[in-house]
Amino acid sequence: MALEKIVQVTGRAVCVPGDDIDTDRIIPARFMRCVTFDGLGEFLFHDVRFGPNKEPKNHPLDRPEHRGATIVVTGENFGCGSSREHAPQALRKFGIRAVIAGSFAEIFFGNSTTLGMPCVAVNKSDRERLAAAIQSDPKTEVTVDLAALKVRFGPQEVPCTIRDAARKALMDGQWDPIGQLLEGKEAVAKLAAALPY
Repeated sequence: MALEKIVQVTGRAVCVPGDDIDTDRIIPARFMRCVTFDGLGEFLFHDVRFGPNKEPKNHPLDRPEHRGATIVVTGENFGCGSSREHAPQALRKFGIRAVIAGSFAEIFFGNSTTLGMPCVAVNKSDRERLAAAIQSDPKTEVTVDLAALKVRFGPQEVPCTIRDAARKALMDGQWDPIGQLLEGKEAVAKLAAALPY
């Protein structure tokens, strides 16, 4: 099975403000006792979304106008802290398909790329314009265009950046190295059989 070529991601967006949002805030460690990543989405941002008795705290993800949003807009150094793969998995299982931030922690960025979830950087003033458009109309359609290196929203667009290797992997459908390895298992077996040891 060939991997999807991810050239654009389009959907509604939700702003999760703040810099240095770490992986423990994205998915608290106590929810990482799973064998698979299934079900992690319900615990996304758990401790800032819910109180001690599971009462909702009016987090942006839970507001009716943002339900079903597939793009997160946030601050600098998103995904910092421990290198848990569960953080991008929780975002993906929740339904997030792209993240727009000022910058990303390196391991979080890499883990997101291998899930086919583009993480693009946009400067602060342009993110503020995007956030204002989303606040004005939560139904605003946002497009992360990897080919053009633009983020489009309504009649506006702003430039974005992403590492060249990640951009190429996403656009060429080569973003999942394990998937690629499994697709090439016949070639791997043939090479292994030809080895002299």
